[in-house]
Amino acid sequence: MHATWSRVGQPPEVPVTGERKNAKILGAIELWRTRFPYREETVFNAASYLAFLEQLARSYRRPGAILIQDNASYHKEAEVWSWFRSNRHWLEVHQLPPYSPEFNPTERLWQRRTRDDTDSRLWRDAGPPCTHPLLPAPFWAV
Repeated sequence: MHATWSRVGQPPEVPVTGERKNAKILGAIELWRTRFPYREETVFNAASYLAFLEQLARSYRRPGAILIQDNASYHKEAEVWSWFRSNRHWLEVHQLPPYSPEFNPTERLWQRRTRDDTDSRLWRDAGPPCTHPLLPAPFWAV
């Protein structure tokens, strides 16, 4: 609360839930058609990332597909790299350098989403996820 007024002896009451709201969304940006496939999850881990990779594979399983991913811990799990090895006939995987969010256009998308849809508003008014125009970029996973 920035500033308010109230009668002397009657402090203002601000109802709060006492909990923070957040959304866990795995997403990718596709260069050629400027699309944003995404998947909402309850947790980020290897299992949820593998489910997202399978979702991407249903649409993009063709030779020459490229996935560029950041260094999230679940991206480096053994079962994820096993999936990459079994799909290397159509998918090429590259890692971004550590601590380089400036190279990842999905980070800009998340920043814009936060700024445009959640700042100064209640979470329930934020609207559907990922509705903004996307910057053209290679196919990126978050």
